[in-house]
Amino acid sequence: MEFLKNYTILGVHLWKILVTILGVFLAITFAHTVFRALVSPTLRMGGGSFNVSIPTMSFKGYDAYDSVGVSESGVSQGAPGIAGELFFRNISPIVPYPDGATGDDAEAFEVTDYNASIETRHLKDTCEVFTELKEKPYAIFESMNEGTRNCFYRFKVAHAHVAEVLALIKDLDPKDLSETSYTIKREIDDFTSETEILEKKRASIDETLRGAVAAYEEIAWVATRAQDAEALSKIIDGKIRIIERLTEERISINAQLDRLARAKEEQVDRLAYTYFSVSVFEDKFIDGERIADSWKAAVRELVESINIAVQFMTVRLVVFLLWLVPLALYFFGLLFLGKYVWRLVKTLWQK
Repeated sequence: MEFLKNYTILGVHLWKILVTILGVFLAITFAHTVFRALVSPTLRMGGGSFNVSIPTMSFKGYDAYDSVGVSESGVSQGAPGIAGELFFRNISPIVPYPDGATGDDAEAFEVTDYNASIETRHLKDTCEVFTELKEKPYAIFESMNEGTRNCFYRFKVAHAHVAEVLALIKDLDPKDLSETSYTIKREIDDFTSETEILEKKRASIDETLRGAVAAYEEIAWVATRAQDAEALSKIIDGKIRIIERLTEERISINAQLDRLARAKEEQVDRLAYTYFSVSVFEDKFIDGERIADSWKAAVRELVESINIAVQFMTVRLVVFLLWLVPLALYFFGLLFLGKYVWRLVKTLWQK
């Protein structure tokens, strides 16, 4: 310690230089951390990516094919709500583009879908319009979701009432209203062809099964008359195996026919209805809840940044000092060695 007090560089004590360097390092670290906490949110909103969070949203369908889920894991936290609405507003419906249908009656199998996106400052009143529509006998709702800032409905309407429902949606001044028409003739033709093929295959299996049973019975009768027990046992085993195999194939074909029948029925059902998908979003100029959430997020980030700054001044400072200790030992060791080497060189030079 006496060495530190007495040793000077350019007339300044070495210990003062070291303390000054350490103090400047701590001050710069703290100022940089706090400045980043205050400025980075503004930079993100102005020129960078505006990180926000969206609530988990699930659309409850009346069947397994209408469930839609969106997780909040893909969007980082910030001012909640905005990205969720923008995400759903930018979802474009998947428009089917069939490869083409044969014949001149494709338009007889034409179906139409409508997709509407509505922005409103009175979310509850707008959503109630569709809730009341749900009570109508000509409107069949397949899925719906009502949240605090948006609502979604998917339903089908009998053709005779499509104009009425369209007028109702247009009265709500939708931001986007699109109509998609396409034919499902090829799908129905495919279902019909596959059904015919499977029915023929099932008839062939039934015929094969009847012929096999008759043949085995005839052979069994011959073996019984010959009193050949071993041959009779083999005949019975073979009969059981072929019956089991053909029965399993028949059950599999029946299951495929049932699935095709349900799928075809769903497609034919589309010919009797027009489908609507309606998304409603709340769009307020001043949203107190959203402003409060953004303030909470900003304060949370500020506290986290200050905590990091304090860690730099405490825990990480200790780590830095532990890293600095061996360097200091090397430095002072070399300095001490250099001092005596210099004296030796100076003494030799004077001699």
